[in-house]
Amino acid sequence: MTRLQHPGHLEDWRKRLVEETTSLRRTIVVTAGTCGRAGGALEIRDALQAEIDRLGAGDKVGLLVTGCHGFCEMEPSVVVQPEGIFYGRLKPADAAAIVKQTGLAGKVVERLTFEIPSTGRRVARMDQIPFYKKQLRLVSEANLKVDPERIEDYIRIGGYRGLAKGLFDMTSEGVIEEVKAAGLRGRGGAGFPTAVKWELCRRASGHPKYVVCNADEGDPGAYMDRSLLEGNPHAVIEGMILGAYAMGAAEGFIYVRGEYPLAVKNVERAISQARVCGLLGQNILGSEFHFDLQVVQGAGAFVSGEETAMMASIEGRKAFPRQRPPFPSESGLWGKPTNINNVETWANVPIVLDRGSARFASVGTEKSKGTKIFSLVGQIRNTGLVEVPMGISLREIIEDIGGGVPEGRTLKAVQTGGPSGGCIPASALDLRIDFESLAKAGSIMGSGGMIVLDDRTCIVDLARYYLHFLEEESCGKCVPCRAGTRRMSELLKRMTSGLAEEGDLARLESLALTVKTASLCGLGQTAANPVLSTVAHFREEYEIHIREKRCPAGVCRDLVSPPSARPAGKKERP
Repeated sequence: MTRLQHPGHLEDWRKRLVEETTSLRRTIVVTAGTCGRAGGALEIRDALQAEIDRLGAGDKVGLLVTGCHGFCEMEPSVVVQPEGIFYGRLKPADAAAIVKQTGLAGKVVERLTFEIPSTGRRVARMDQIPFYKKQLRLVSEANLKVDPERIEDYIRIGGYRGLAKGLFDMTSEGVIEEVKAAGLRGRGGAGFPTAVKWELCRRASGHPKYVVCNADEGDPGAYMDRSLLEGNPHAVIEGMILGAYAMGAAEGFIYVRGEYPLAVKNVERAISQARVCGLLGQNILGSEFHFDLQVVQGAGAFVSGEETAMMASIEGRKAFPRQRPPFPSESGLWGKPTNINNVETWANVPIVLDRGSARFASVGTEKSKGTKIFSLVGQIRNTGLVEVPMGISLREIIEDIGGGVPEGRTLKAVQTGGPSGGCIPASALDLRIDFESLAKAGSIMGSGGMIVLDDRTCIVDLARYYLHFLEEESCGKCVPCRAGTRRMSELLKRMTSGLAEEGDLARLESLALTVKTASLCGLGQTAANPVLSTVAHFREEYEIHIREKRCPAGVCRDLVSPPSARPAGKKERP
């Protein structure tokens, strides 16, 4: 690796790297994030490499191992470039045909192509597959192009060019103004304007200052941050360096949960590579700016994702949230000004600096700019990570990209924002996906979890599941959250077990509002959302559970089993 002493050195290195790849006829790209590896991606990689070696085709066909491409339903998969031919659900035995027919001859192996379920038609190219067609991959685009273990790949596609521009062509205030002009908002919660947070931290008195990447992704079914850290860690690092330059910080932390071993490994390697190349540490790119990063592993508690609890954990204390104000921008880590953004927010920053704020702001709506990555899971045909422009309709995501619910089923609702979010009924399928529209619908964008629910889902049982999760994950520091989540969970258990009484629904709603307004941190303040949003849109289903002791979806065992099949013993009120 080359130590870069000047932005010109960076550009020279990039040109050499591009020239090295142009001699290849084709490159077989293997998706090998955690999801791909679980499906056998590394075995596919080994089989492809063995076939390339057997044919002596290494000078004609390259092999690139990347992070997740998003279409987790089809793992393990490969894409043959430059044609963009997609093959999914592969076995090692398919390697010979892929290398010989497609890699060397450019012919499509028909039996390995994607079959569109609704028509039965097979398509070969990635851009012909409905799952990818309506996506706009800006942040996740590099997951198709770089080996996360090689900084050279990131440099080759333009990596750290935005950093060079920021350090040498702009003042620190100018970087903030560019982010402000782009309209970038936080991708991990309610969408607070990123530049405003940066300005608050920059203007705050006190030194040193810190920047933090919140990669404590705790929402069930969500894995956007994991995918970005596994597949393109240098984008996050570059964004954090730019943010640190803008705010005057000299040290940063990436707080990632320990359950993400591949993400931790790739980020730590990327940090080490950036140091060797002069992109972290003293005199970055030969400038007078100094900044370094370290990884801190969390223990997996959901509350650790709350920023004040996370800071306590970084400091080596128990992850308990604290009262705000003061906000982290005034008094954060060790009482010093601290800025916290999530993984996707940081990964957007290099795009803004490299391509310009005007280009970034041309995507999205008036108030919600750019794209958003969603984890599309649940009762839907195509599951995976999707990156779409802000303002796209929920219908386009569910029906066009996701392929709709399974045949013979009916869409019931879409749950967004994880345990802190809410349920959107099928009748609101034309809702535009942006911060304001989701808030108006009683939900949030959150980090990007999107769970599709069909007619087999019991909404009351879903709310019970989330409240049980939040009850277990509450840190217990404040009474409204500690006792409130427990009591809401108890009331929902009564409803799903046939023990609810008239008035329990009113008690549940009243309690939910109290927890929402009186809790200390974001966990408690949003813990009521699964209740309030589902009651607002599915009150009749709650009333059927309470008054008729019946579960329309046939999910709640005590409401569908005959009395003789239920456990013996007196059932008392919790």
